[in-house]
Amino acid sequence: MAAGTLYTYPENWRAFKAQIAAQYSGAKLKVASSAPAFTFGQTNRAPAFLNNFPLGKVPAFQGDDGFCLFESNAIAHYLSSDALRGGSPQSSAQVLQWVSFADSEIIPPASAWVFPTLGIMQYNKQATEQAKEEVKRVLAVLNQHLNTHTFLVGERVSLADITVVCSLLWLYKQVLEPAFRQPYPNVTRWFVTCINQPQFKAVLGEVRLCEKMAQFDAKTFAEMQPKKEVPQKKEKGGKADAGKQQQQPQDKKEKEKKKEEKKPAPDVEEMDECEAALAAEPKTKDPFAHLPKSAFVLDEFKRKYSNEDTMSVALPYFWEHFDREGFSIWYAEYRFPKELTQTFMSCNLITGMFQRLDKLRKNAFASVLLFGTNNDSIISGVWVFRGQDLAFTLSDDWQIDYESYAWRKLDVDSEECKTMVKEYFAWEGEFKHVGKAFNQGKVFK
Repeated sequence: MAAGTLYTYPENWRAFKAQIAAQYSGAKLKVASSAPAFTFGQTNRAPAFLNNFPLGKVPAFQGDDGFCLFESNAIAHYLSSDALRGGSPQSSAQVLQWVSFADSEIIPPASAWVFPTLGIMQYNKQATEQAKEEVKRVLAVLNQHLNTHTFLVGERVSLADITVVCSLLWLYKQVLEPAFRQPYPNVTRWFVTCINQPQFKAVLGEVRLCEKMAQFDAKTFAEMQPKKEVPQKKEKGGKADAGKQQQQPQDKKEKEKKKEEKKPAPDVEEMDECEAALAAEPKTKDPFAHLPKSAFVLDEFKRKYSNEDTMSVALPYFWEHFDREGFSIWYAEYRFPKELTQTFMSCNLITGMFQRLDKLRKNAFASVLLFGTNNDSIISGVWVFRGQDLAFTLSDDWQIDYESYAWRKLDVDSEECKTMVKEYFAWEGEFKHVGKAFNQGKVFK
């Protein structure tokens, strides 16, 4: 039976998966989530921790025998019993299916919708509305499946239920008000059944379902942001001014000092482990530092694309400001279409690549689309990069996925390029070069 320590920060929903699995399997799990055993932002930056967990992210598991694991799904799987994992090859595959479904289909829209309501992320109307629609689609899939199933796999709780419940947790707590969840009674029935199991309750406590949809609050968001240090202005004046300063009572200075000490710095690190770990990484040399400055502000285009109409505003802005010398446009097509099976798994490929390229976002934009149906699909996309070469070779961290695609640089003045940019950015058009119907897409921005 597995035994060891789980390092995390308090109330980490990713860690909940491993904790609930351990409750079912009987694994002896110690949770280190507070000082002195673990302090997020300090312990996970220490050389000893990084030696076992190079990314410095949590949750992280260290067995009593020295065995180490990072990534929450791997930890939860290791701490599960055979019954939780599925018990048979078919059931195990179904468990993995729903675990992947949670990561690729639930987490991205749930984060985009919920994080702004928690003050973690800036509000973007278009992104939030799109996330709501994606959540509806996810809930509809679950509702249909649970119409004839008590649990996701088999007749008892499995790791599939644990993972999907934890992925839905903040949605149900923050934004899924009664009117929104009303069309999905099977999902809510299943969710409530799970969270009321003793093993879930031992970890989650009492979970209160949302009564009123939480909204973005600018004040809360501002409070969550790290304070910027304002350089002190040099005092002007001569001896007279100096004399006045000396007359200031010492106790007043002490009071002001104590007042400052009472103000806690916003704990940005506890808002999300992925963002916090990335922010904690040491600064490295900018891979694009060798390039001259460009007048094309990519972030401004991204704002137009996210908040305004694509055809009437974003695309005209793009071509009006695009810097042909400072940027390049590329077409990419997945090289192994015969390996693509279920469409949601194909989308998982795209999402996974985007996540691994997180540090490239400042200098790139892409719209990658899936065409076709289950067992008959292809992936292709249009990418915009800083510079005239493929950006992936500039960093070892960016080279994991790009060789799985065939890349072709587009002539920015050609009709082919203009048509591709229009169709891929707008997610509509004839897509004559594809030969399959548009299914869905993902945007890297």
